[in-house]
Amino acid sequence: MKYRISKITHQLIQLALGEDLADIGDITSDSIFRNQKGSFYLESKQEGRLCGSTVFTYVFHMIDPSTEVKFLYSDGDTLTKGNIVAQVNGLIKNILKGERVALNFISHLSGISTKTTHFVSQVRNTTKILDTRNTIPGLRELQKYAVICGGGKNHRMGLYDMVLIKDNHIDKAGGVSSAVKKIREKVNHKVTIEVETRSLIEVREAIENKVDWIMLDNMSLTEMKEAVKIIDNKAKIEASGNISLDNIAEVSKTGVDYISVGELTHSVKAYDFSFKAKK
Repeated sequence: MKYRISKITHQLIQLALGEDLADIGDITSDSIFRNQKGSFYLESKQEGRLCGSTVFTYVFHMIDPSTEVKFLYSDGDTLTKGNIVAQVNGLIKNILKGERVALNFISHLSGISTKTTHFVSQVRNTTKILDTRNTIPGLRELQKYAVICGGGKNHRMGLYDMVLIKDNHIDKAGGVSSAVKKIREKVNHKVTIEVETRSLIEVREAIENKVDWIMLDNMSLTEMKEAVKIIDNKAKIEASGNISLDNIAEVSKTGVDYISVGELTHSVKAYDFSFKAKK
């Protein structure tokens, strides 16, 4: 799996490096080293799923294009404790300038991909794990890529690429039917329309309006099972709200097509890597 650096990610890396180096640079490394070269390696300290190799490499190349970064694994690969994941060669001072920023990115993204694999492993093959817009500002593109590396699927990227009529839309528009009608008056018919439903009454109303996708928000397992029967393959079904590793298997058994999990991106533990000098 390969990620191509976008304009927003380029800017994000610039900001991260600027945060660390400001207009002065690395006063420690610049004071100790001149033009000495050295080799370093990235080691996995746990089991999980790799994500972020392109960003890791780009950080070092933004500082010094002559730095050599060689990955021995690709994004989406499974890692075990003790794996040497990458080797970095070049001017010591320039490598040390990028070390923390590069590690921050790859540790965060690999943490997301690893967590996603845990959720994916708990559901039936017919159920897909989705991410949400519950992301860190500026990191959404990368975080959603990490979900893909972990075997999950992307929901909408933003507010622009899919209609999702949520509870506040429904309440202020005067109901599901009114909201859907207003959407269809303004939005291209090829755009997917999803409705968030809080009750079986709203599920029935969404079906009557022939929407493409129905979200079952914070429903009990019993309600979900009944909703699946009501929908009867007339729309895609997504379960959302209070989903955890403890209950996701049971949610999957209700027959929903998708389960969205905000936890994948909003509260992830960093993957444990170490970055050491090669002796």
